[in-house]
Amino acid sequence: MLLHLDSSANRSDESVTRRLSRLFADRWQAVHGTAGYRYRDLAVDPVPPIDTAYCRLGRRSERQGVVPLTLVGTLIESIAEANAWALTRPLIDEVVSSRTILIGAPMYNFSLPAALKAWIDRITFPGAFRDGVLSDTEVVVISSRGGAYGPGARREGWDYEFPYLRAYFTNYGVPDDNLRFISAELALADLIPRFADQRPSAARSLAAACDEVVSCVAAAEHAGAKR
Repeated sequence: MLLHLDSSANRSDESVTRRLSRLFADRWQAVHGTAGYRYRDLAVDPVPPIDTAYCRLGRRSERQGVVPLTLVGTLIESIAEANAWALTRPLIDEVVSSRTILIGAPMYNFSLPAALKAWIDRITFPGAFRDGVLSDTEVVVISSRGGAYGPGARREGWDYEFPYLRAYFTNYGVPDDNLRFISAELALADLIPRFADQRPSAARSLAAACDEVVSCVAAAEHAGAKR
């Protein structure tokens, strides 16, 4: 199963990240069909941020040594907690059942979009990813950046998005070798007049990102065929 998440606040015809994640998804579906494909647009249909009810239910589970997810329902003590769990459990199930998680995540203010962070906070319920349930999961993160953050750039080292997502997924059991990060830089060059001289570099970065997406899908198919 492929779980495809988009978190760009821009429309599909304006978002480089959406264009690249769609390229990956289309290539994947050309091989696997649509039956195993699940899409969530976190900007259009946002996941609510966690609230007090979510936290109370999670702490109650932790005080009992972290109960299995199948038993969390027995800990619920209020309608608010029932609603919080009803929102949360399906999202966790989607993650656990997915062979590949594709995340479209433009860089906003040197980090990830709030819509994506809200999803991450909600799926990280105590005990959700224990016992190695993500050890065979592949995660592909596709991002666009308005400026340049690669080696030698003035803002090299200002990317707090990819390091955060790497730390998050490896912490919850995704092997580092199963993580892939693809970015297109200088995405604002075509829109902002003062960046006009950077448009050739932006075009090269986008073309390279497209090539990476295609090769990433092909590599995933090759790895799957060997299993």
